[in-house]
Amino acid sequence: MSAGTLDIIAPGLMTSVQDLGRYGHQALGMPVAGATDPLAFRLVNRLVGNEENTGALEIGYLGPTFTVNADAVRVAFGGAAKLTLQPAGGGDARPVKPWRSVLLKRGDRLAIGAVEDGSVAYLAIEGGFAIAPFMGSFSTYMRSGLGGFQGRALQAGDRLPLNKVAQEGDERELADVIDYGSGPVRVVLGPQEDRFTEKGIQTFLSATYTVTKEADRMGIRLDGEVIEHTRGADIASEGVVSGSIQVPGNGKPIILMADRQTTGGYTKIATVISADLPRVGRMKPGDTLTFTAISVAEAEMIRREQEKMLKRLADGIRTALPDVYLDLNALYTQNLISGMVDACSGE
Repeated sequence: MSAGTLDIIAPGLMTSVQDLGRYGHQALGMPVAGATDPLAFRLVNRLVGNEENTGALEIGYLGPTFTVNADAVRVAFGGAAKLTLQPAGGGDARPVKPWRSVLLKRGDRLAIGAVEDGSVAYLAIEGGFAIAPFMGSFSTYMRSGLGGFQGRALQAGDRLPLNKVAQEGDERELADVIDYGSGPVRVVLGPQEDRFTEKGIQTFLSATYTVTKEADRMGIRLDGEVIEHTRGADIASEGVVSGSIQVPGNGKPIILMADRQTTGGYTKIATVISADLPRVGRMKPGDTLTFTAISVAEAEMIRREQEKMLKRLADGIRTALPDVYLDLNALYTQNLISGMVDACSGE
């Protein structure tokens, strides 16, 4: 039996249930899916006391508005956006801080605005959602209508079942921000490096590329200088991974992301290192990027350092001070003056 539901009033632009991905089934043609920014996903789950792989909401560009249909639910928002809570009992709407857990009660309404620091953000629910996993994962693969909540992005009128009734207690907050890094996106060249001319590789590593409007969870199409092949863009289809950079016949690179296909027949000039994929996954149309090549050993070292950073942030989660808000409507109904004193006469 469900502990209650989150009732969706407005779904946002692209809100879906995700976890860290559906691994072990690519040989059957099943994509991994999962969070496009696993760093934020893992930390926001920790804020509400969940395991890092607990299913949560991935929010693309514009957040949802929902009403709590449960005795109590604890949530945390990972990202930057305007969050507004309208209490069930009336009174003033009040802001909710990101990267901090908050206890919501029955009838409370939470509205999440536009994502301000990238293309994605996350909402974690204490205990997660009472939905059945598909092939061992809660992630939604929307192109095939599989997993998550009914295999699709959320819609108005959806009622997401909850696993747990939250209890009163201290709230928790993140003490520092995630460092996504900056500068060129780091890649390891190959596996079809030999299918590009020396000029083509130099173009790839020196040109500035722009994220196009065709960017989505499957892949990020880039616009910029054409990358030159030696003898065409087509190869026999072979396995691809997150971060594979395909270059089709038009010479414009495509970075494959969480909802990528399991195989592909275009030449791959390089692969984005795993530590830089969260930064790439947050990019939105109009953003620009450049590439730089590093070795596999360097990529492994960078990923180890990123995991240390993530552990430091998780270990630094602290008890949050109680939020204090003035209910102006209630304040205005009170008689705030009980008398007057004449300072000159002392009366």
